[in-house]
This record gives sequence, structure tokens and C-alpha cells, in this order.
Amino acid sequence: MADMVEKGQLSDLSGFDGPQEKLDLDIGGMSCAVCAARIEKGLRALPGVASAVVNLATEKAAVAYDPAQVDAAAVVSAVTKLGYEARVIDERHSGRSDDERDREFKRQLFLFIFAAVFSAPLFAGMLGMFAPLARFFPHFLHHAWFQFCLATPVQLVAGYHFFRDAFIALKNRSPNMSVLVAMGTSTAYIYSTVVTFWGSGLGLHQVYFESSAVLLTLILLGKMLEARAKGKTSEALKELAGLQAKNALVIRDGREVELAVEEVRVGDLVLVRPGEKIPVDGVIREGRSTVDESMLTGESLPVDKKEGDYVTGATLNKIGAFRFEALRVGRDTALAQIIRFVEEAQGSKAPIQRLADVIAGYFVPVVIGIALLTFLGWYFFGDPGNVTRAILNLTAVLVIACPCALGLATPTSIMVGTGKGAEYGILIKGGEHLERAHRVNTLVLDKTGTITYGEPVLTDLIPAPEMAGRDDELLQLAGAAEKSSEHPVAQAVVKKAAARLLEAGLPEAWSLSDFTAIPGRGVEALVDGRQVLLGTERLMAEQGVRLPETFAAAIVGLENEGKTVLLMALDRLPAAILAVADSIKDTSVEAVALLRRMGLEVWMLTGDNRLTAGSIARVVNIDADHVLAQVLPEDKAKKVAALRAAGKIVGMVGDGINDAPALAEADVGFAIGSGTDVAIEAADIVLVRGDLLSVADSIALSRATIRNIRQNLFWALIYNVLGIPIAALGFLSPVVAGAAMAFSSVSVVSNALRIKRFKPAR
Repeated sequence: MADMVEKGQLSDLSGFDGPQEKLDLDIGGMSCAVCAARIEKGLRALPGVASAVVNLATEKAAVAYDPAQVDAAAVVSAVTKLGYEARVIDERHSGRSDDERDREFKRQLFLFIFAAVFSAPLFAGMLGMFAPLARFFPHFLHHAWFQFCLATPVQLVAGYHFFRDAFIALKNRSPNMSVLVAMGTSTAYIYSTVVTFWGSGLGLHQVYFESSAVLLTLILLGKMLEARAKGKTSEALKELAGLQAKNALVIRDGREVELAVEEVRVGDLVLVRPGEKIPVDGVIREGRSTVDESMLTGESLPVDKKEGDYVTGATLNKIGAFRFEALRVGRDTALAQIIRFVEEAQGSKAPIQRLADVIAGYFVPVVIGIALLTFLGWYFFGDPGNVTRAILNLTAVLVIACPCALGLATPTSIMVGTGKGAEYGILIKGGEHLERAHRVNTLVLDKTGTITYGEPVLTDLIPAPEMAGRDDELLQLAGAAEKSSEHPVAQAVVKKAAARLLEAGLPEAWSLSDFTAIPGRGVEALVDGRQVLLGTERLMAEQGVRLPETFAAAIVGLENEGKTVLLMALDRLPAAILAVADSIKDTSVEAVALLRRMGLEVWMLTGDNRLTAGSIARVVNIDADHVLAQVLPEDKAKKVAALRAAGKIVGMVGDGINDAPALAEADVGFAIGSGTDVAIEAADIVLVRGDLLSVADSIALSRATIRNIRQNLFWALIYNVLGIPIAALGFLSPVVAGAAMAFSSVSVVSNALRIKRFKPAR
């Protein structure tokens, strides 16, 4: 997990051959998808810029550039010239803070309240125009001068931001949402002002100040609710950041010194007491304890830790006290890299967003054209000579056609989806991977370390008839005999014996002497004066040990299960059969069944022999014809490529260095988080918990997120597809259009927040 996130890389730099550096910017002042598209276009026009991705929801930009041709200052300057604020995100500035978002929300709240106070009498006057309600409202509410005095502060103060933004957008020849709002409200306000001052001479009497003022108020209400909802989309990152310990007890110059966690240095000796959070990543040098790692792995059971074991920052020390050496601090800790991982994924752009980007690029000019045609159509044909009605319908078209929802439809869902994934230990490297995962229909599982634990364990001990009931004694004798052997099979026996002693609370009482390793056969040793033989049938035959007939059937059965069989003799008399195998993870059977229920075709890929592979496949219920056995490491990617060539959309799950090419070859690569850094780098999705249930969770999350994005795009487009013609035909007042426009953005963000209710697929 330590090197999951490589600094300074951007995943898609096709067509750019120069040295690559990555620059993250915090962008201020964007109002809609058109703004994001304009900034992207401006940045990509700079010499040396390979790619630029601007995310409206996160208000960030990721730029890849050649420092020999352009520097960070020039990139920031380019954004500033377009009329937006830009700051480089680095260790001093990590993006929009909670305080800044809170200030933005309070600013929007103030503007809304300010506009609402002045608009309320105008709205009341509008209600008073209906005959049944007229007697409840005083007549002066309808007076043009009274309405002018109320509407002017709303137009000039509350609406100032829209007019300023519209001016900059038009100056840069890239009209955006603010242009639509400014044009729509100004048309109604200027028309009403002309009527107020010169209406009697022009033969005009009806004013529509309430349309412009109430319209701006409703738009500000939408902006306020949008700002509040957008703040909630980053809650996952806030929760992750909140897991970090604030202080650390460091041993310096022989004294315990309490420091802020930011002051801990690599090599420091850190003391952790019971109930405290581990501040940074490191290795235990003194003591032992039990650590709750659920925040990192999702496993509810605490993990025993002793000298030499690795501990991770932000995990919770439960029982004992220990001292550990700090190895990774600051931005290098696993938690910091996970947070950075999620931030980069939230700032990325999914391919499905391209449709919205293309539409946004043409949207505002087309809407302005439709609005002008609406005015001309009504003035000359619909209601000839009625400039008032033509202006109102023009205003309704301009206001209903807001591209805000279109720009928020995809990035808000990606933000919430990747954040939710992080809560469950699913780290998705980008929006494109989150989108692609939902299309996977074939899943290839590496066996060792993925379906199985990746290390041999003692699975069976079958005593000879005369040794029945002496299992523990036989296990301890075998463990003592194998203790000096470094063979993985021998170590599996030793670990099992040690674990049994620990369970019983007994000290090791066996004394070993005259140990001899017999290459290709096994071992011979004296344990408490008794000769112990452990090894193959050939060893037993050479040592004159006659095996009982009952052993033959048991040996065949164990070997058919893909297990390695050891025979044990005491003083040249048959004592037991021991079987060692790479055991299947507790969740693998459940996970494969779940993946198949989800409609995926599950394959197993392994370098093991067909007998072992077949036995594992039978246990986890993978079809025999979907087992790819005896595959060399260099051929794993070829097998994945062959499945893709057959028209399948392939997901590959692995953990080892030899899995990296296959992970990269697959449509989506899933790396087990407990695996090697190379595999993690090659994969698209990292599963921190290290079990196959996380694969099912990630695919289910991808499906839920893409479904949510499609819903958002539908609602964002349907407002315009239906709203613009209705407004153009004169069936929609500007006030109702403004309310619909505000509701569209809020509904899209609110719908995206529903992903927060996602539960694992198990």
C-alpha cells in the first residue's frame, strides 16, 4: 500500500512526448459546465500543455505540461485572464478548505436573504393581481415606482456577480450561464424601467419588476442549495482526513516529547499507549499489542502485532504499549496517499462526461439564438406588435436553459462514488475506471494470494491407527523436527505447531538434536531422544518404514485435492500423514458465488498444475473449462488478451509482480491491496481489504454510480428538451422558469448524494 500513488503522473498523456509534470489548480468563479469547458480549452491552447481536465464539482483542474515550454505561473495566468481565480495546490494550499466552502455558502445565503427581503413585497403584489386574493394585499404594492425601488437593489447588488461574470464571458467570446441569467433578468428589468419613466408617452403601462427580482432570488436560492449540497459530496475525504492522529509521543534524547504529528520525522522512535491512534507508519521495535485496522482493511477483528511487524498510521492500538520506528510520515503515509488517491479520482473525468461537454460547448449560443427567434416569432406572428409578451417569452427561454445541471451531472456522482468506495476500502484511480468497471462481464482471478492466502498451511494430520488420539503430541514432534528447515512446507508445520502451543498456553518443551535435511526427500531429527522422519514415501522406503494399507487411500485422496503430502515416522514406525496446502481465503467461496449471481463469467488463472488448480476451482465453484492452469508468468497477459479478443470485457484480479502485465492488459485491473507495489501501480482499482468480496463491491458500486449518472444526465437534459419549447411557445412564465432552473441543479446534486446510501453487494 505504501507506494500506491505515484507523484506527478497523469494517466492519459497520449500524443505528448516531452517531460511530464503535473499541476493541480484550485479554480474559483465557475458557474456552469461552459466555464469548465472554457478553462480546459484555454489551458490546452498553451504551448507545452499535454492535457487539462477541469472538474466543476470539485472546482479543481489537473494539468499535465512540459516545464521547458510553460511554467506554473503561466498556467495560472492563463486561467486568470479568462476571468477566473486560480491557485496552485501544493503543501501550502491543499485546495478549497472547509472554511472557504463555508464562507461561500454564507455569501450565497446572504445574497439570497438580501434578494428575498426586497422581492417578497413584489411577489406579494404578483399574488394580489389574482382577483380572489386582491383584497388581502394593499394597492401600493402594484405601483411602478414602489416596485422599481425594490427591484433595483436586487438587480444591482444581488445580481452583480452574474453581470460581472457575463461581461467577462462575452469579452472572452465564450457565453455561459451567467450570460443567460443576465440577459433574461436585464430584459425584464430594463423594459419595466422604461415603462416606469417613459411608459405614458409610449403607451405602455404594465411593468414586470417582480419577474426580474423574483427570478434572481430563485436562482440565488438554487445556488445556495447547490453550494450546500456540493459541500456534502466531499464528506468522505473529510472523514478520511479526520482519522489521522493529531499528536505523537516521540522519544528524543531519551525523553518522551509530545509533538504535532506533522513534526514526526523518519527514524523517530514513537511510543503508542493502549487506546491511542498510531500517528504514522512504521515498524515495531519494542513491545507487542493488538491493533484495530478496520479503518484501513474493513476487518472488524483486531490484529496481533509484535516486534518487526508493520503498523499503519490512523489505526487504533487496543491493548498493549509498544515503541515503533517511523518509516513513512506526512504525505507518504498510507492514509495520506489514500486521501490523495481519492482526490485525484474525484477530479478525473469519466468518458460519459464527454457527451455533456460537447453539448455544453454549443449550448449557450444555441439558446440565445432560440431566445431571439422566440422574440421575433411572438412579436411578428404569435401576438403581432405585443412587445411585452415577446420579451417575457424571450426571458423564459433564457432562464429555463441553464447548463448548470448538465455540468454537475457526472462529476458529482463520480465524487460521491469514489468517496463511498474509499469508505469500503475500494480505491478507484479515476472516473474512467469507475465507469468501465460496470461493463465488465468476465472476471479472471489469479489463484495464489487472491483466491488463496498465498502461503502454505498445514491442513490435515491423520494419525496411524496405533497413534489415534495423540494428534497434539505428533504435531509438536513434527514442529520440533522441522524447526531448523527453511522449506515453506516445513515452516507451515512449524507455524501450526506453534499456534497450537499458544492456544494451549504451554511453553515449547521439545529439545532438538542431530537435525539432517535430506534433499528431495525430507528431514531426519532427534527430538527428546526419539528419531523423527518427515518426508516423502521414498524417504520412508529408504529408511525401512512400512506404511499401513490405510495410508494409501488417504494419500491419493489428499493429492487429488492438490495438497502436498508428508509422511511421518517415529523410531521407524509409521506415525501420521500430514498435508500442506495453500488454503482458500474465508471469503473466496462466497465472493465467487456472488460474482456469478451478478452475471459475471468467472475464470481462474494460475501457474500451478492442473490437479491443484482443479481442486481449488471445485471448492470455490469455478467451472472446470474456465480454469487456466500451468500458465507461465509472462503468458498471463496473453491469456487476458485472448479473452478480450473473443469479445469479452475483462476484469483481472491479482496481487503479485507477475500479475502486473495481465492487470495492465485487462479492461479493468483489480489489485489486492496486500499485494506488491508493482501490481498496485498497474491496476485501475485497489482493494485495500484484500478479499474477493471487494471485487463484487466495486463492480456493484460502479453499476450504482453509472446508473446515477444516467439519471442525472436525463434530468439535466429533460429540463431543457421540454422546458425550452414550452417557454418558447409561451406556456411558461419567467418566474416559473427560474424556479425550474434552480430546482434542476439542486435535484442533480441531491440525486448524486443518494450514492452515499450504497451498501456492499454481499
